[in-house]
Amino acid sequence: MINKADNKELVTQHDLLTIIEDFISKSAGLLLAKGIDGDLAISQKGDAKKIKVRKGELIDVLARKDAEGKEFVQINFSSGRKILLTDQLIGFKPLPVAELDISKLPKVVTTLDLVSVFEAIEESVTTMGGRPEDTETLKKVFQSILLGGEDVGFDLTTEKSWLRRLPAVTSKASA
Repeated sequence: MINKADNKELVTQHDLLTIIEDFISKSAGLLLAKGIDGDLAISQKGDAKKIKVRKGELIDVLARKDAEGKEFVQINFSSGRKILLTDQLIGFKPLPVAELDISKLPKVVTTLDLVSVFEAIEESVTTMGGRPEDTETLKKVFQSILLGGEDVGFDLTTEKSWLRRLPAVTSKASA
């Protein structure tokens, strides 16, 4: 039994999974697949990235609203990991990277942010006036998002290879 924080009643793993299933069934951009073992696979339509939510790893599932009044669900795992489900996306925390001021990044990012940051890196590398230190900072931001996504269970093997396609840039920049 798990103590559900929002109403202090005891709920089971099944109850927590049901909250997640109900939220996804009403979302416009998330898809759900349920395994025979009771685990859930949640994917986002925006980039088809998916994450597995294993039965037995849930600590709490909290229904919340953002500053604009839009509903989202926070999922807390026994490992200490957290993800947020919005109407369209799965959010997670970026992870610290050496020489990057993590406080300058959003507290919650998504796998789609990898595309935006990579496009900014490409632009920085290909622009004649682009500063190498800016490119290095963007690469660290990319790495921070990538590590955060992998930490919560996304397979980002393809995205890892993107940086290898770029020419080397050397600098000692920090965000």
